[in-house]
Amino acid sequence: MARQQLETAATNLRTASDATAEEASDRLDELADQLDDLATRESGPDHGRLARIQSALADLDDEVGADAGAAIDDADDAINTYRETLEGV
Repeated sequence: MARQQLETAATNLRTASDATAEEASDRLDELADQLDDLATRESGPDHGRLARIQSALADLDDEVGADAGAAIDDADDAINTYRETLEGV
């Protein structure tokens, strides 16, 4: 079962990756790969896993320019939308 919001977040991170320097770009690509994997797994991710990804995004958001930052913010919003469908916390 695909989780559209996580796929959208991964796409946004790839956009951010294209708009930023190499080191941050590599990290954004890694996070996008994680989200792609989580979007297609049989069982979905929990709040903790997504919170760790969002924490990494917050750190990266401080290191990138405005265009990449906007794409990271869009990815964060998509993750929040998905998290609203999860039970707990």
